[in-house]
Amino acid sequence: MEVVIVPDAKAGGELIAEAMAQLLRRKPDALLGVATGSTPLPIYQALTAKVRSGAVDASRARIAQLDEYVGLPAEHPESYRSVLRREVLEPLGIGMDAFMGPDGTAEDIPGACEAYDAALAAAGGVDLQVLGIGTDGHIGFNEPCSSLASRTRIKTLTEQTRVDNARFFDGDISQVPHHVITQGIGTILEARHLVLLATGEGKADAVAATVEGPVAAVCPASALQLHPHATVVVDEGAASKLKLADYFRHTYVNKPDWQGI
Repeated sequence: MEVVIVPDAKAGGELIAEAMAQLLRRKPDALLGVATGSTPLPIYQALTAKVRSGAVDASRARIAQLDEYVGLPAEHPESYRSVLRREVLEPLGIGMDAFMGPDGTAEDIPGACEAYDAALAAAGGVDLQVLGIGTDGHIGFNEPCSSLASRTRIKTLTEQTRVDNARFFDGDISQVPHHVITQGIGTILEARHLVLLATGEGKADAVAATVEGPVAAVCPASALQLHPHATVVVDEGAASKLKLADYFRHTYVNKPDWQGI
């Protein structure tokens, strides 16, 4: 696992966007796994700027959804399909025909979960997966004590996660669904490159547990330690509880120029 400490969220977004741009230059039809929430927005904004400036062509890129609420119609403004259309696909000029996601309104939810795992495999797998992290260490909606081998499945949200997400529903927690479909940890680990962005002191404990703690289901993001190409990008606030922060700074400054993240 590589840990990169950046000055702020904008710098983190620029770094990850450049990694995505380099991937698209090598593989124009790359399958990009994307996460929702406020944390990854600087990534999508920086990548959009590169597309609009002509620095990279994203027209053949494919987009894969990490998770989706159960029961929200696809056209609901806070369904993750709608959010990603607004924040990722439309700014990058990518059509919905290049979008993959689980069906949160299916009558057979377990069947929809299996179908999405199969669709990801049939598409050749995710090339680069963007991840955020919850204050309790969850990735996707794999809450604490999720199986580290889990596949795409339905999950019941913790009260804390619903409280955190109420800001997207006019601050009204009663509007936040209780269930989601999420890629499982085992599914996430099949992506070729995992890139987690965390910003702010509120994420510091979760980042420290992810990077320096044991691999344990109580901190689902710690499973990234098992991946052969995982990059954790954090600002100074999120890095504030890392015991090895100086080492991470040293290794990043002294890595080969050609290596990238």
